[in-house]
Amino acid sequence: MKVLSIDCGTQSLRALIFSDKGEVLARVKIDYDPPYISQGVDNAEQDPEFYWRALCQATRKLRQEASNHFSEIEGLSVTTQRSTVVVLDKFGKPVRNAVLWLDQRLAPGKPNFTFWENVGFSIIGMKDAAHKAWRRSLANYMRNVEPELWNRVDKYLLLSGYLNYKLTGLFVDSTASQVGYIPFDYKHFKWYENPRYYKWRMFGIERHMLPKLVNPTSIVGYVTEEASRETGLPEGLPVIASGADKMCETLAVGCLGPEVASISLGTTATIETTTDKYVEVLPFMPPYPSLVPGKYNPEVGIFRGYWLLSWFKREFAAHEVREAEQLGISAEELLNQRLKSIPPGSEGLIVHPTWTPGLDKAFSRGAIVGFSDKHTRIHVYRALIEGINFGLMEGLELIQRKTKTVVKRIGLSGGGALSEEICQITADMFGVTTYKVQTHDTSALGAAIACFVGLKRFETFEEAVRNMVHVSSEFIPNQEHHHKYEKIYNRIYRKLWRSMNGLYGELRKLETN
Repeated sequence: MKVLSIDCGTQSLRALIFSDKGEVLARVKIDYDPPYISQGVDNAEQDPEFYWRALCQATRKLRQEASNHFSEIEGLSVTTQRSTVVVLDKFGKPVRNAVLWLDQRLAPGKPNFTFWENVGFSIIGMKDAAHKAWRRSLANYMRNVEPELWNRVDKYLLLSGYLNYKLTGLFVDSTASQVGYIPFDYKHFKWYENPRYYKWRMFGIERHMLPKLVNPTSIVGYVTEEASRETGLPEGLPVIASGADKMCETLAVGCLGPEVASISLGTTATIETTTDKYVEVLPFMPPYPSLVPGKYNPEVGIFRGYWLLSWFKREFAAHEVREAEQLGISAEELLNQRLKSIPPGSEGLIVHPTWTPGLDKAFSRGAIVGFSDKHTRIHVYRALIEGINFGLMEGLELIQRKTKTVVKRIGLSGGGALSEEICQITADMFGVTTYKVQTHDTSALGAAIACFVGLKRFETFEEAVRNMVHVSSEFIPNQEHHHKYEKIYNRIYRKLWRSMNGLYGELRKLETN
């Protein structure tokens, strides 16, 4: 039995055919050029049709290059980048460009919360976060800045819902794809039923604009005649619900319970586990729906995670880029080789990796602390990797405290996991064995697992994981290095936010005055 996974990411779209043993039988990758359009410093947009054209290009190419496997696929599933919004008019046409999760624009004005709601937010220390959540909603931005466009909006979808619509003609999406500034009840896996609940006012979206939700493994719909002509996919092929990319990655590394964690070393770096119970790691930070219906993925993320390494390469590593070209290797490979020349702890250089603020630190900045005359570019590079991991260690500490479970193993995904050096550093810092599975395309693998379960090839996710997830390499922690990292984390890193918060606030005031 074979299925097709469509993985629509931030930098590229991939179409992969999987067997029920987890083998990648065929793969096509379409790189975006450009990945997004920036019409301002804080903006990140893309034409929704751009993603659909990439999907069509990938499936047609896959049909041409692997016709024997392509003709045998029995279902497909779509996984996408999270929190990217597409708005359509009553004819199903985009009203404006999609707004990506990277976008940092804020709606002007203030939310119309009640007096007692504001009091409640203040008591739990989340007033700034609640107001920023209102300002981050595209619906509130459009209503205030683009009212003519907002008046044309009939459907408000995440990118996953849009691609499902293009494939099936139906406005249906998976509960496990609902991550964003939307009125989704994460505890009960549905839209909030009470129309007067404050989340509807917080995000400014009307109920009729939102898609029908189904659980992962459910049939979203079937490939339409029109979609078949454009994609080359057989008409009537079932489209099976999976979930957003991080949820798929978590399943694909075999994280089915709280004793195993999943770390995604991607543009956004995240750590999460899987739980039976609804657990809020932080106020206003609900666990996201797992691909396993009825389960949750508590998560803590560093929004500008491995984006920081791209930023470093662009701004500081021109020498390494030139040298790598001469050696015929990538700049990342050369930089990662040189990590070994810097000792654990980067000789006292520490990064606070909050370049983009989270809900719990609504107006944070980033910082690099501890420079001396012995530090080089490679010290900074290693300190960035360690700083991201320190942030994830802080997240794991919160997750373990809430779940009352100690994590014993960590599965790694994302671009950073391609580096053996980074995988070993991660094992050393967390003090537990880290591992990778048989494919780097873990988002697509997770979607394929959900597809096979939905098609009844496997009765349970546990059975599917046993058959389709295979550990390819393990990294055992160096305990001497781990103890050094623990000291840095406890004595310095954990105090950085408290020490820097006031200064970050002053910087924000200077910018806005």
